[in-house]
Amino acid sequence: MIGVSLFNAPPLNLREVRRYARVMGEDALTQTLIEECIAEAQPVLRYAVCYVQTEISREGNVLTLGAIQTESALLHKALEGCSSAVIFAATIGAPFDRLIQRYSRLSPAKALVLQALGAERVESLCDAFICQFEAEHNCRLRQRVSPGYGDLPLSLQRDIFRLLDCPRKIGLTLNESLLMSPSKSVTAIAGQV
Repeated sequence: MIGVSLFNAPPLNLREVRRYARVMGEDALTQTLIEECIAEAQPVLRYAVCYVQTEISREGNVLTLGAIQTESALLHKALEGCSSAVIFAATIGAPFDRLIQRYSRLSPAKALVLQALGAERVESLCDAFICQFEAEHNCRLRQRVSPGYGDLPLSLQRDIFRLLDCPRKIGLTLNESLLMSPSKSVTAIAGQV
């Protein structure tokens, strides 16, 4: 059964926003720009996650997680000792993408900070989801692995989207080039201990 969770805004990590924006130091002008971006972004951010818990089976090099099969050595290692996993997709919503697009024409500096803020927000959402899942299921999840990292093929996105029904559940789509929309979104697999 596919679960859907909507979240309130997770705690904001300004240090991570600065790191994603590659901002060194803490000058007043940059701080003002970051604060303006946060204030403008807050009303349009929508935190949503869809997920499924699935058993893991192994046959030789092939890992099977529900309807998903892969031979990824990275995923094999990440799921070592786990008999089940959580497959999830997280997004902060299309309105935030539109905000970035608007500022990419009007203010490249603001667009850069919004890109960094979006990266921090979706990562914080993934962390909040994992904490909530662990508390609700009295378990621990291993570090998540996403398609496109290491030898886990990006093409696995298609299987994850089919399995989770992302467009209908949380408004997350995948194009033919395997790019997600909204862009500030994540799909991942985490082993359950």
